[in-house]
Amino acid sequence: MAKGAAKTLLITGVSSGLGRAFAAGALAAGHRVIGTVRSEEDARMFRALAPDRAFPLALDVTDFDAIPAAIRDADAKAGPVDVLVNNAGYGHEGVLEESSLNDLQRQFAANVFGPVAMIKAVLPGMRERRGGHIINVTSMGGFITMPGIAFYCGSKFALEGISEALGKEVAGFGIRVTALAPGQFRTDWAGRSMDRTARSIADYDGVMDPIRAARQAKSGRQPGDPARAAQALLALIEAPSPPVRLFLGTDALGLVEQKLQAMATGIAEWEPLSRSTDFAA
Repeated sequence: MAKGAAKTLLITGVSSGLGRAFAAGALAAGHRVIGTVRSEEDARMFRALAPDRAFPLALDVTDFDAIPAAIRDADAKAGPVDVLVNNAGYGHEGVLEESSLNDLQRQFAANVFGPVAMIKAVLPGMRERRGGHIINVTSMGGFITMPGIAFYCGSKFALEGISEALGKEVAGFGIRVTALAPGQFRTDWAGRSMDRTARSIADYDGVMDPIRAARQAKSGRQPGDPARAAQALLALIEAPSPPVRLFLGTDALGLVEQKLQAMATGIAEWEPLSRSTDFAA
């Protein structure tokens, strides 16, 4: 994949949000894009962006058994995948004690198991060709946490860890892995796309009610520009040495820096106890 050459990208979840922006940006730059969609109308709208280079793929990433055949079909139509962008997913909002294990299973199915199934489907071809780039869209919530989205943060922390470990496994094959961690972008993630558990325990009102109200009020007014996120993605796939992790947005950087400072302080404070567990010399 020479710099500047047209690539084949497989982007999951191109019907809305960052996925749609990523696909539109890549197509405008001359790349081929295989985009997963959930309906025929979404497929028609995606194909219309660039009829000769936009290849809709009807696929639910939580239908794990359907993924290998779908990828083979996409390869036959658009060519081998150079870049996989695992973007599809959603946010679950709810106090942990009020949320069900089914909520947790569905969150991990979409945000962790689906991306891993997609990786396993494209990885053999990338390994044989000795090249490729896997980009897992995580979140600043995969490094920092906020009350009320424990299941979401857990899923993104998991995908961050998988991304980092996978990168070490495949680096020798010329395959790069990047965790792309956006902050708040002006999409519908916090609006109709978010799954919200109903409130039921009054003890959490003081924590959860202001957070839920603020998040809903901010939906549609987030600081991040999806079109600029798409340009960042294009720069990332052209980079000769892409980073293991890339945060997007000033808000993400600020919150991550605060956490790193707090972690450094905590490590230093508790260092003697940490070191006390080794066998005596």
